[in-house]
Amino acid sequence: MANPFLNDASLRKAADAGWAAPEPNTRRTPIDDGPSSPWASRVMTVSGTASATGVLFVLLLAAATAGWMSVDDATDGFPPLAFAGVVVGFACVIALYFRPVWARVVAPIYALAQGFFVGVISKFYETYQNGIVVQAAGATIATFLVMLVLYRTKVIKVTDRFRRIIIGATLGVMVLYLASFVIRLVAGSDAVSFLNSPSAFGIGFSVFVCVLAAMNLALDFDFIERGSAAGLPKGMEWFAAFGLLVTIVWLYLEILRLLSKLNRR
Repeated sequence: MANPFLNDASLRKAADAGWAAPEPNTRRTPIDDGPSSPWASRVMTVSGTASATGVLFVLLLAAATAGWMSVDDATDGFPPLAFAGVVVGFACVIALYFRPVWARVVAPIYALAQGFFVGVISKFYETYQNGIVVQAAGATIATFLVMLVLYRTKVIKVTDRFRRIIIGATLGVMVLYLASFVIRLVAGSDAVSFLNSPSAFGIGFSVFVCVLAAMNLALDFDFIERGSAAGLPKGMEWFAAFGLLVTIVWLYLEILRLLSKLNRR
């Protein structure tokens, strides 16, 4: 699910949680006190965040491959280890929300745990709808690149109003998903059928959520750019990479769900 991490409140929380910001005279401003500050190579950068994101993606893909290969017969149901991956991934999300200073250690654990789950669920979709995983992966990559171009060319501008709307809508979807999970436990799997229904309403809802996930990418890009410009501590690169990974995994799973609905029409 998307990302409550890369926003101004989380930025302040990260600093308060143990990454004290550099002293004013060691930020990316002209320094007239002689030697260069040791903070010069210890601040958050866009390239450093990209490198951290790359490491997390390698771990995610490796774990996804293991998850894919662990499923011999999709008719046997989800392997227990896949559910464990979901639980571990959720625990990592909660841990980093309160202790972002742990990102360098916790983010790789999340990538491995969530990657295993993504591999398993992808294998299940692929078993029943051949070729859907390649389509979903391609659409996710294309969406990421399009959003990056739109952000860099300022076609999409992340204003305070834009940020409030996207975060509010994202939290609304999160609450809906949580409520639907509880309702299904009580009333059965068909109680909230529109989430997986190939009806016009179900497809429309999935399109909305996919667009919302894509808009969250713009928030992620903005956070990374502003954090780098502000000279945030180096550890924030892993925190930002983690938040970006959460958004991309969410986007992929939502595209997978949407394509599945379209294929069943």
